[in-house]
Amino acid sequence: MLLGLAATALLSAGCTVSRLQASAELIRRSEPLQARPRAPTHRLLILGDSTAVGTGASSGRTSVAGLIAAEHPDWLIVNRGTDGAKFAALPQQLPPAGVRFDTVLILCGGNDVIRLTGEDGLRRSVREIAERSRNLAPRVILMPPGNVGSAPFFYAPLSWWMSSRARMLHRAVREAAAATGSVYVNLYSEPEVDPFVLDAQRMNAADGLHPSDEGYVLWRAVLKAQASL
Repeated sequence: MLLGLAATALLSAGCTVSRLQASAELIRRSEPLQARPRAPTHRLLILGDSTAVGTGASSGRTSVAGLIAAEHPDWLIVNRGTDGAKFAALPQQLPPAGVRFDTVLILCGGNDVIRLTGEDGLRRSVREIAERSRNLAPRVILMPPGNVGSAPFFYAPLSWWMSSRARMLHRAVREAAAATGSVYVNLYSEPEVDPFVLDAQRMNAADGLHPSDEGYVLWRAVLKAQASL
């Protein structure tokens, strides 16, 4: 029922069929970038949703994973991101027991915002994946998307609701990071200073929902600045 209400709200708010089709095409073309050098100096595991996959980028090389791989060609990158994943589904992306990494990077949360995950359930799911990731690596980085309501995909008044839910997402992730000793990367900005609003055509992909190449470059820069990865 909630999904049906969400779909009705999206359509009534003016989200066009062309954007839905563009999003489906971007998802169809997306593939998570991975890197397996012979003698890796760092082992990175990436979990998450379409932003972990790099949906919206022109290729995997311009996703967050691809940009990291270009800067660190000697890093092992295992990317288990899946389009459409919510935080509750991330335990299914974890590798078999006994496999260890140096860092786990989690890019997720947009689907929890859009598909109306309840706050209590979201808090539990974020906390669970953060704790389980700490069993795999000494360093866990949680990187939810920015202000989902600012995406051109949404129109007022739905955009205002999505922004409110995005703030809820960031509270849940920030609290889970503090409780588990993880690193929280903050991509959230209010619309008046949000690069994805101020330079919407360049920063957003064709569907108006995912980052473009330039959008992922900005995400990578924020990740580097806030988490030193």
